[in-house]
Amino acid sequence: MALWLAAAVVAVHAQGIEVKSASFNAGDDYYVLEAQFDIALTHTLEEALNKGVSLYFLLEFELIRPRWYWFNERVIGFSQQHRLSYNALTRQYRLGIGNLHQSFSSLAEALEVMSRVSRRQDVEPGTIRRDNYTAGIRMRLDTSQLPKPFQLNALGSREWYIGSDWFRWPVTPRDVQQ
Repeated sequence: MALWLAAAVVAVHAQGIEVKSASFNAGDDYYVLEAQFDIALTHTLEEALNKGVSLYFLLEFELIRPRWYWFNERVIGFSQQHRLSYNALTRQYRLGIGNLHQSFSSLAEALEVMSRVSRRQDVEPGTIRRDNYTAGIRMRLDTSQLPKPFQLNALGSREWYIGSDWFRWPVTPRDVQQ
């Protein structure tokens, strides 16, 4: 009984999205966001995906300059949508990020590619100064993009909501052009 309970607890913790690492590094006139996620779909989400329901995930990033005298200033912020779908005729999973689409023979391959983020962010000169900043990133299932009947099922259900908490880390720009 105890062994079964321990296996169930491990299975519950193995489902969801977790940020493993993240960085926001300076280039010449741009920054590069790199992140690694651990993504595991719940059984319900995997079943819906295999029956033709597309899953939309939202990657959110923000760079904040903390201020003690006023609200924090959001310097950079963006979101990026990932669309994961399954085609039963070709038996392939399809991952769409913006205008880029890739097909995979297994769900594990598609989730592996989706879990690695590398994005170049152009920054206007003078936007980022020599201050201390806090960067934050998260990824979550966007339940508002699900078909309406599934949105009703998703209300209050842990099986339909997976997402990471905000992962925050300090960023200190080094070679910032002023």
